[in-house]
Amino acid sequence: MNQRSRLAVLIASAALLVAGASTPAVAVPASPDGLTLIGVKHSLLGEHHWYQQTYRGIPVLGGFYATHTDARTGAVVTQDGRLAIGASPGAASIDGNRAHAAATRRHPGTVTGSHLVVLPGTTGTLAWRVVIDTGRDSKQVLVDARSGVVLRSDSLIKEVNGSGRVFDPNPVVTLQNESLTDNANTDSAVFAPAYKTVTLTQLDGSGALRGAFASNVSKKAVTSATNVFNYNRSQDGFEQVMAYYHLTRAQEYVQALGFVDVNNSAQRYRTTGLSADNSYYDPATDQLTFGTGGVDDAEDAEVIWHEYGHAIQDAQVPGFGSGAEAGAIGEGFGDYWAMTMSSAVSANTATTPLACIADWDAVSYTSGTPHCLRRVDGNKVYPGSVVGEVHADGEMWSRALFDIFGSLGRTQADTIILEAQFSFAPNTSFTAAANQIVATAQALYGATAANACRTAMHARGFI
Repeated sequence: MNQRSRLAVLIASAALLVAGASTPAVAVPASPDGLTLIGVKHSLLGEHHWYQQTYRGIPVLGGFYATHTDARTGAVVTQDGRLAIGASPGAASIDGNRAHAAATRRHPGTVTGSHLVVLPGTTGTLAWRVVIDTGRDSKQVLVDARSGVVLRSDSLIKEVNGSGRVFDPNPVVTLQNESLTDNANTDSAVFAPAYKTVTLTQLDGSGALRGAFASNVSKKAVTSATNVFNYNRSQDGFEQVMAYYHLTRAQEYVQALGFVDVNNSAQRYRTTGLSADNSYYDPATDQLTFGTGGVDDAEDAEVIWHEYGHAIQDAQVPGFGSGAEAGAIGEGFGDYWAMTMSSAVSANTATTPLACIADWDAVSYTSGTPHCLRRVDGNKVYPGSVVGEVHADGEMWSRALFDIFGSLGRTQADTIILEAQFSFAPNTSFTAAANQIVATAQALYGATAANACRTAMHARGFI
């Protein structure tokens, strides 16, 4: 986090001390903003004055100003973090009680404070900043003071970073070596170049692999007082670190695309206890389980990402996959999600093509090379290729998404696909989902993107 971001967080936190829920509806005239002194600090080298930016007396979220006076020379350095406010946000139409109700519907818990803030922008937005103790953490929820709509929610917990050793995405891809074998989960020198030491972000500081976006519920879950989790593939802790890291990375990517409500929670997972060569997402418990038969499934990030795809869709559409075609769409999206996440860290080579999913996991049950659980570049066409098995039929959907990825690039393709899924019915058909993808592309990016999506869906026979 850069200096300006840290200062903005400090000022936003200080603003918690301002007003309570009884603050009346407030009109905010179009007028220059001001500053309110909120703190004076003394250090070894000088004096530091911190100011909250205000707009006609209302705190501007993230806006700050500071002066730093050198005690030796009297020189003053300023930091100007004031944010632009365009047109007036207008007046509040809802009171604190209604804001509390909207916020606690999003995050059940106890309201510990609230006050009006102005969100900067071309047109300023007047919002209630409601702080909720959820029992697990404190959430800041921003509720539009005119419409009552929840604009955003964020955890106020100060996250801890740790480190760990992982495959990224798996040793077959990293080493470009299709001859690797599981060898009864034995570690050996051949794997050494495939290990990567990474930063484990969002940890809650408990010493466990628990954080904002992933929560390890494995039997004999590993812990570390120093938040350093270094294991090799022969140890159970390795798969626990793999799942934590790659689930967290996936959610951080989703949020980087602008989505703050796509499985924005600590995804429960376990990497022990299932000896079968299988993994699954259980919507009843909102939990991912990774099997240890053959290659341990959680040793392959592409398997982790596939299963997380199911959790994403279930979070977007409760009960998603209740029809045969919807189930196939779910499997196809899971394969696509594995591919798009892997594309950020994998070279697209003849040895390990991006279209080949789970290259490492698949060495245990495939004989040909490249080893693939499935591919996302097949040539199946609807309805003639339908066989009534969701994984096989899902290859038609993953190919359509893969073609959109190829035409529009990762960022646009993934943004369109995630946004469209919010509008899928739980039992959607291929055709309905395909048309929703096209309509979403048109709304987000215009005719060129929509035509690319239409072409991809038409090639698979969906429209």
